[in-house]
Amino acid sequence: MNRVIAALACLAFLGGCANLWPGLTSAPSARDERESRQVVELIGYAQKVANLQAEDQQRELNASSHIFSKDRGAYGRVRLALVLSLPGTAFCDEPKAAGLLEPVVLKDGPGGPLQQLAGLLYTQLGERMREQRRAAQLKDQLDALKDVERKIIEREQTRTR
Repeated sequence: MNRVIAALACLAFLGGCANLWPGLTSAPSARDERESRQVVELIGYAQKVANLQAEDQQRELNASSHIFSKDRGAYGRVRLALVLSLPGTAFCDEPKAAGLLEPVVLKDGPGGPLQQLAGLLYTQLGERMREQRRAAQLKDQLDALKDVERKIIEREQTRTR
């Protein structure tokens, strides 16, 4: 009996505390619930496409492009961007994927689950593109050093003759 009273007292106390942070107790909107389902669907879709053979991946790219041509909203943009950003595919186009995500990420207003996923993917794409640029710079520097080394070796060989 004492446990029941203690439990009810705790619930009453916590219920009173809920009014201190009204944003935490509000139920998610119908839009947020729909977007949450879409986000889960998109994550599963991306995993599925990543595990397909190249020709099946190409078909999925075509299907996502077709969906995007009909629906230029956030869902179509994120779906196509996910496919375009898959590493190791022949059609991987990270700048285009980032361009598709930009309107969703920069959209004003409260960010729902789909906008949050777009923001995460956009940030990752930006980081991957920066790393690729840095790798290209390092490769150019290495090639320049190799050229200098080759010229030094050629000079030494001509001097010894």
